[in-house]
Amino acid sequence: MLTPPASLTIYVATQPVDFRKGAEGLALLAKETLGHDPMKGVAVVFRAKRADRVKIVVWDGSGLVMYWKRLDGSGFKWPPIVAGVMRMNAAQLSALLAGMDWTRMHAPRDAAPKALA
Repeated sequence: MLTPPASLTIYVATQPVDFRKGAEGLALLAKETLGHDPMKGVAVVFRAKRADRVKIVVWDGSGLVMYWKRLDGSGFKWPPIVAGVMRMNAAQLSALLAGMDWTRMHAPRDAAPKALA
């Protein structure tokens, strides 16, 4: 199970990609086409044409890591297919990878702190 740190910046490529690409090919695609370089500490999430597969590439400090997952019997909840990328937080990514509807997850609104004196 992948547990991304809360501080990780995560981008989702909203258009499907060729899933024959490996880690280096996806990292190059992310850098040149999407403008986000996984070698600089961001995770980039890619989807296949069929909504049941996901690949994630990220630099972990010592090497390029590619995470691949296929859901059995169902598909991931993906954003609409449009050009570009969208941002996602770590909790939303965890929900996506679990096959849940991540769009229902929202960060709690922080109330303004009260004065102590």
